[in-house]
Amino acid sequence: MPIVEITLIEGRSFELKEKLVKEVTQAVVSSIGAPKEAVRVILREVPPWHFAAGGEVKGRPPEATE
Repeated sequence: MPIVEITLIEGRSFELKEKLVKEVTQAVVSSIGAPKEAVRVILREVPPWHFAAGGEVKGRPPEATE
């Protein structure tokens, strides 16, 4: 049973997340031949201030001050 875990910054619509899950599932089915019913996808959403790329945090919490 393949399990795919995806961490992304919160704020996307349900429809976009649903599309992502469907397309990731199909990619797993196509690439390794797993049955669709066996593919598990876990979406983990984090606030932008819990995510950084290139040493830069992607957002600030509402209560943060300079």
